[in-house]
Amino acid sequence: MFIKRLISGIVLITISGLAFAFGGYFLNAFLLVISLIGYAELVKALCSETEKRKLNGPDTIAGVAIILYYIAVTFTFNYTFLILVIGGFLLMELVWFVLKFPEYSTDRIVRTVFSVLYCPVMLSFIYMLRNLEGREYFVWVVMISSWGCDTLAYCSGMLLGKHHPFPKLSPKKSTEGCIGGILGSTLLGAIFGFFYVSRFIDEPYIVLKLALICGTGALMGMVGDLAASGIKRNNNIKDFGHLIPGHGGVMDRFDSMILCAPAAYILTYLLVSKVQ
Repeated sequence: MFIKRLISGIVLITISGLAFAFGGYFLNAFLLVISLIGYAELVKALCSETEKRKLNGPDTIAGVAIILYYIAVTFTFNYTFLILVIGGFLLMELVWFVLKFPEYSTDRIVRTVFSVLYCPVMLSFIYMLRNLEGREYFVWVVMISSWGCDTLAYCSGMLLGKHHPFPKLSPKKSTEGCIGGILGSTLLGAIFGFFYVSRFIDEPYIVLKLALICGTGALMGMVGDLAASGIKRNNNIKDFGHLIPGHGGVMDRFDSMILCAPAAYILTYLLVSKVQ
């Protein structure tokens, strides 16, 4: 199991790293595929056994909306147009609910909407960050803050973990592991800023800003990880899927990035000046 998990982890990091590095259509296509799979895993976990058995109207509308959303992100990057796509998606879900009533419950529509907003829309902030003019180097903080934090938190927890603040939600997570993950990500952000980003961006306190962004991103990534654990426990499932050997599904591997990405984008946009 360890070898399988290690190999699949290396492959996933390699593909993700190439997507982050190349950006553009490659990154967007990668995120679109991940988003579609993540949506399917999440909505399946949230729905009843009867609803899981077949592709239905709400899922079809959601799939089309996700594709249109990523097309809008790629070719227009206009916030008004993005809002129109999301608004249109909400309207179509409600129209379908009314036309098919009582075939679908309000809970089914709410779960569909939540799954689209939670996974595909949040992950799109990775692409937005990569395309943030003059600040495209900051896209790597998402990987540092999520997967870097996961690794450091695991190591810290294994070595020092004694206190477990989430016994019902995530029994194995320790306070020491959480602190180690956040502090470790903060340090990695500072190192990343000092040795790499400072070569391209001449801005005061850039190292401190990277440290703050990575530390905050790590904290939000932990919230995303714990939220995913809560969803699985509420619905009595171990993993969201089995696509990635040894890791589970896309949602199991990208759960921390879902909240880390928008946090990194917002802080980068607010704290780092546009570089010409």
